Amino acid sequence: VQLQASGGGLVQAGGSLRLSCATSGRTVSGVGWFRRAPGKERELVAIMNWRGGTKTYADSVKGRFTISRDNLNNTVYLRMNSLKPEDTAVYYCAASSTWFSGIKERDFTYWGQGTQVTVSS
Repeated sequence: VQLQASGGGLVQAGGSLRLSCATSGRTVSGVGWFRRAPGKERELVAIMNWRGGTKTYADSVKGRFTISRDNLNNTVYLRMNSLKPEDTAVYYCAASSTWFSGIKERDFTYWGQGTQVTVSS
């Protein structure tokens, strides 16, 4: 599975960005976005079941971020609204071969390169 992320950039607080992740190769069951802020551990942002659309969000982004997929183009999106300086991080898309309730970051075995998101105050 190959993952190609794009869409990062510099935006002012309160602004919006949309990240895209093109997937190719074998069929995946779960897809998601994770991020690593400077000096912090990588954390889950949003994940979803590719087939059924079950979605999980980090509490810090609920109501502001939306994960979605385009089956036709095998692309996963992360729409980010009302961005805050604390959203500044390198964002990674990832995919898993399985999906189950309680799936964790360690279960995502395919990773794309990161894309930098910087939110200025």
